[in-house]
Amino acid sequence: MEDKGFDYINVIPLVDVMLVLLTIVLTTSTFVATGSMPVELPRAREVHGDALKTLTVEIDASGRIFMNAAPVSLEGMRAMMSPLERSLPVQIRADRAIALQVFVDVLEIIQTLGFTRVNLQLELKK
Repeated sequence: MEDKGFDYINVIPLVDVMLVLLTIVLTTSTFVATGSMPVELPRAREVHGDALKTLTVEIDASGRIFMNAAPVSLEGMRAMMSPLERSLPVQIRADRAIALQVFVDVLEIIQTLGFTRVNLQLELKK
């Protein structure tokens, strides 16, 4: 008797294996992306001083402006920020009870001076 050649290839087991692999990859990537998996980050021995520099602008409830915890006026803020590098990160922390105009004035100074890395610190509701 002669061996009969294959008329077709059964791909169902291949599809089953591929679906299981796809499920594993999708599940793992979801855990990594949402931060649900505990990940221990690598540590550096030394951090350069420039890496952690951030300019903090705070506005309290009465509308007073502070730069790195020192009180300043709007013009004083402009004078202090003018010589700084424009890629320096600027963090704005403003009290929720301030008048909008004070916040807009501070943001306008930061924008006209050309700072590109600006963020606003918020408190998220739980």
